[in-house]
Amino acid sequence: MKLTITWAHWRRVRRAVQLLFFALFVYLVFAGLQRQGGTEVNPLSDLFFRLNPLSALVASLASRGLVQGLGWALITIGATLLAGRVWCGWVCPTGTLLEWVSFRGARRRAARLSPRLRSIKYLLLVAIIVMALLGNATLLIFEPLALLTRVMTTVAVPSLNYAITAGEKALYPISFLRPAIDWVEGALRGSLLPAHQPVFGSSLLIAALFGVIVALNLLADCFWCRYLCPLGALLGWVSKIAIFRPAISSACNGCTRCAITCKPGAIHTVPPAEASGSGADIAIQPTECTVCLDCLAGCAKDGMAMKPIFQVAPTQAFDPTRRQFLQAGMVGAAGVVLLRADLRLRTQNSLLIRPPGVDDEIEFLAKCLRCSECMKVCPTTALQPAKGEAGLEGLWTPIVTPRVGYCDYGCNACGQVCPSKAIPLLSLDEKRRQVIGKASVNRDRCLPWASNTPCIVCEEMCPLPEKAIKLEVVTVPDAFGGEMALQRPYVVRDLCIGCGICENRCPLEGEAAIRVYGTIT
Repeated sequence: MKLTITWAHWRRVRRAVQLLFFALFVYLVFAGLQRQGGTEVNPLSDLFFRLNPLSALVASLASRGLVQGLGWALITIGATLLAGRVWCGWVCPTGTLLEWVSFRGARRRAARLSPRLRSIKYLLLVAIIVMALLGNATLLIFEPLALLTRVMTTVAVPSLNYAITAGEKALYPISFLRPAIDWVEGALRGSLLPAHQPVFGSSLLIAALFGVIVALNLLADCFWCRYLCPLGALLGWVSKIAIFRPAISSACNGCTRCAITCKPGAIHTVPPAEASGSGADIAIQPTECTVCLDCLAGCAKDGMAMKPIFQVAPTQAFDPTRRQFLQAGMVGAAGVVLLRADLRLRTQNSLLIRPPGVDDEIEFLAKCLRCSECMKVCPTTALQPAKGEAGLEGLWTPIVTPRVGYCDYGCNACGQVCPSKAIPLLSLDEKRRQVIGKASVNRDRCLPWASNTPCIVCEEMCPLPEKAIKLEVVTVPDAFGGEMALQRPYVVRDLCIGCGICENRCPLEGEAAIRVYGTIT
């Protein structure tokens, strides 16, 4: 019996590959969660960013050099040169998720949208590249992998963990469920689920942005991929010279079934009444094709085939003109000027505390991919997405927020996982010597200083062997009219590294009596 492999079989293979890569992405999100008491991060935690050519291009241009570790992106470029946008249709977890979200009537509504809207993603890409040439990577907040990783890190994982914890608390009083709950806690807590409840600022805004992207599928299937995705635009340009592309064969009868099944809308058709022949004129746009194989599998007459084509794909109506290129470049350049207008205010912001090893703010902003990988692995959620602390240019870049979490003295995970090395990879000994800030005691709030109340928590928590927080013993009146010895903390600035555990563990409600202030320049 002869086995015939059809395009329908290959389409099932594609869907299986999509599911595999999406599952791998989700697994790496959870496998990358920093474990309590551990310093080693899963070495593949940032795999998808290493394969991302847009991240590699922008980080290299903005930092004026090749970024070690991002060379894997050449694999994606090679695959695109061979077969077009296979990354978009087979690998990209954001594209896969958006492909799975489909709304009734979306295709009908998509037909009413102008094809020229596709030029938006190309113009956005031009603006991103121009800004990168000027040393700015701010618009990477719209890079698709960063979008999904950010929402998973700051919204999905914390929400899932909270829901599981709340459910366990509600069900634990039921005696026969306790063994199962104890098993879940023992097996998952610290290995799959975070040891402590993660919390992040800007989570509602991040969730809302991603929600809008998903909701745009109401207007057209894969709206983001069609009209907005800058990574898709980059791969679309490369796919103009891809070798293997779907093509119309002589067996085509113009039924347009291929166009109906094409979710990215990469097949252009002219109705029979307007066409030159007996059937509809059909043209495939290689820059928009995500190699989903739906058209090939849906063709009943073998009117399509995947063929080697050795010529540049023709220009489409939505391809940006030279004037639009110049306008997008000017917008990008103007954006850099406006973002840099608050440079002095940003570098003097006392609440701007960067991760260990970052000593140049401009260089850091040029390299940072806004990918949230460092926030994902931070065991105390000390790393938070910046809001106004770093200006608009530094939106959603990582900053240390000691009142939320401290920089663990025994952890160097953020440097291990940073794909662009904006946070340098430091050994644990090197990381422990990095100064990220300086602590200062507010004597108007500190219990021993302000109200003669004993408290030495900050000194006890200081992890340095030589203690950057010392205690001064003074004699003060007690409540009974006598005297008592009281220890008052003070900071030895030459020793302090700004880890923030003193501020984090300060027992006062609200603002801590000891605070860490940044030293970044």
